[in-house]
Amino acid sequence: MEGGRPVYPRSEIMARKPVVWLGDSLHAVRGFAAEGRRRAGQELGLVQAGEAPTDWKTMPSIGLGVNEIRVRAGGAYRVIYVAKFAEAVYVLHAFQKKSRTTARLDVELARQRYRTLIRDRKQ
Repeated sequence: MEGGRPVYPRSEIMARKPVVWLGDSLHAVRGFAAEGRRRAGQELGLVQAGEAPTDWKTMPSIGLGVNEIRVRAGGAYRVIYVAKFAEAVYVLHAFQKKSRTTARLDVELARQRYRTLIRDRKQ
């Protein structure tokens, strides 16, 4: 205790970034199978704390600093996000993956949301 307050190691008091869900991304994650939802939440928790998810890849075709969390639990799920901004982790898109390659429509939707985010942050 210090000055009547408990003393915590630095890692326990570091603020986690809030998650900002763009478009229907929260609704999409809520539609994941229960285990997929749980794992996606755990992975986003790591990102909020400034750590890397356990299974991810960069998505430079969508935008600078955009990454994809890969969840395999009762299906294959993806959460596309950007965490390079100090104020929040922005979830651009989330979906269940049904083929080996990410559908062009999913990439285009995430790219459009990223562009809108960048434009809105400049205003």
